[in-house]
Amino acid sequence: MLARNRFLLLVVVGGAALAIISLSLQFLNLIPTTPIVEERPFQAIDGGLGLVLGKSRKRVFPVPHTQEPNPISEAYGYCNTPNRTEQAWEGHSPADYKLLSVQVMIRHGDRYPLYSIPKTKRPAIDCTLSTNRSPSHPLLNSFISHMAQGGRGHWESPLGSVPRLPNHNVCEMGELTQTGVVQHLRNGQLLHQAYKRHNLLPSSWSPRQLWVETTGKSRTLQSGLAFLYGFLPDFDWTKLTVRHQWSTLFCGSACDCPARNRYLEEEQRRQYRLRVADTELERTYVDMARTLGMLTRQLRAANPIDSLLCHLCHGLSFPCIPMGDSGTGGCLTMSQFAVIRRQQLDDEVDRRRVGLYHKYAILAMYPYLNRTAAKMERVAKSSEAGRQPRAGGEEVFTLSSAHDVTMAPLLSALGLEEARFPRFAARVVFELWKSPTTTQGQLKKRAGKGDKSKAKDGEVFIRVLYNGEDVTFHTTFCRSHDRHASQPLCPLKNFLSFVRRDMFSVVNATSYQGACYRRPG
Repeated sequence: MLARNRFLLLVVVGGAALAIISLSLQFLNLIPTTPIVEERPFQAIDGGLGLVLGKSRKRVFPVPHTQEPNPISEAYGYCNTPNRTEQAWEGHSPADYKLLSVQVMIRHGDRYPLYSIPKTKRPAIDCTLSTNRSPSHPLLNSFISHMAQGGRGHWESPLGSVPRLPNHNVCEMGELTQTGVVQHLRNGQLLHQAYKRHNLLPSSWSPRQLWVETTGKSRTLQSGLAFLYGFLPDFDWTKLTVRHQWSTLFCGSACDCPARNRYLEEEQRRQYRLRVADTELERTYVDMARTLGMLTRQLRAANPIDSLLCHLCHGLSFPCIPMGDSGTGGCLTMSQFAVIRRQQLDDEVDRRRVGLYHKYAILAMYPYLNRTAAKMERVAKSSEAGRQPRAGGEEVFTLSSAHDVTMAPLLSALGLEEARFPRFAARVVFELWKSPTTTQGQLKKRAGKGDKSKAKDGEVFIRVLYNGEDVTFHTTFCRSHDRHASQPLCPLKNFLSFVRRDMFSVVNATSYQGACYRRPG
C-alpha cells in the first residue's frame, strides 16, 4: 500500500513539473497561447434567430477591475493568430427584418515590421504563399490562382502596378505575410456565411452593387483582395473596380482641416511628455541599448516594439547579438518587451482621459462617416415603397481596406473609446436594416392586445459591430437609446444627426467647415 501511495505521489509531482516546464517553454520560446472564445447561444425571437440583447462584450470592452491588464496577453490578442473559431454577430436581427446594405472597414492583416532594430538580424519570415505552410486556408490555393488573372480587373491609378500577392522569400518591410492573407480569407468567408441567407450580394451581383477602396500600400490592397475572395459568392474580375484612397484617413476631397492637424500636434506632445516621465521605460531603453551596443536615442528612433511584436506573433526568439569585448551583447528579453507594452497601455488610458485624440478623431473621420451616412440614406430611400429600382441595383456592399491609423480614430469618433486598439485584420461593420411592413391582420391583432409600439412600418435602423461584437449601444449616437424598446436596433436618424451636427459639439462647432477653420483660443 505504501509503495502504491509513493507511486501516486510521484505521478502527481511529475505532472506538476511537466506543467511548469510547458509554461516556461511558452514564455521562453514565445509560443502563442490564445484563450478559448466564449460561445453564446442564440435565442428565438418571433420564431427567427435574433440578437441576445444585453450580453456582456468582454472581448471588445475589458471589464473594469483593479488589476492592470497583462501586457503580454494583450500583445497576443493584437497578433490575432488564426488558430481558433470565431463567433460573429454580423447578419443577426429580429425576425423578418430586411438587410439593405453593409459597409466594412478592415485593417490590413499581419505584416512584416516597418522598422528594423539596428545591429540585429531581421526576422526570418517567408512572404511567398504556400498551402504547405501554416497557417493555411482551404481557399488559399484557388486565391493564388485567381490573383494571377488580376489584369482583367479595373484599377484606379496607381493600384494597377501594386503586386496582388506578397511574393518575397525574405519579407520586405511592411509586406503582408501569409498569416495576414489567411486572416482576411477567414474574415471574408465569415461574413459570406453571415449574410448568405439575406441574399445581400447574389451570385449575379452587378458592378454597381459593390464598392471597393484601398490605400496604395500592397498590404492593404492584398488584404482587401483576400477578404473579397472569401466574401463574394462569385469572384469575377471583369465586374470588379478597385478604387484608390490617397490618404490613410479616407477623406477624399475633404482632407484639408487645419484644426485637425493642431489637435494631432497637441496629442503627440501629450504622448511625448507621458513617455519621458516614465522612469521604468527609460531604464528599459537604456538596458536594451547597452545590450545592443548603441545609443539609447538611436534605439528609440528605431521603434523596437514593432519588430518585437513581429517576433512574438510568429513565435520567434527575440533578437540577440554576440558578446563583445566591451561587455555588450546578449538578447532582448520578454520583460523589456512587457515594459514597453505596459507603457503603451498606460498611454491609451491617458489619451482617453485628456480627450485631445478624440477631438482629432472627430475631424479626421468626419469625411468617411459622412460618406457612410450618405450611402445609407441613399439605399434607405431607394427601398421606400413605390420607388423604381435603379438599373444594376444600389450599392449594397462597401469595403474599405485601411490601417490602424484609420481604424483607431474611427473607433474614437464613434465614441467607442473603451474598444481595444485595432489588432491585425480588425473589422468595423455598419449594417442597415429595415423593419417589416405590418399587414392589416397584424394591425388588428396588435390593436386587440393593446400594443403601444411606437415603431413605424418600414423604419430603417443601423447596427455597428467591431470584430464580430455588436457595439451599437456603446456608440455616442445610440448610448442613450432604450435598448429594451419594442425595436431592439438603433434608428438610422440617430446616426445621421450625429454625423451632420451632433459630433461637432465636442469641438464647440456645428459643422465640419466651422470646426476646421475656427480660430484657436
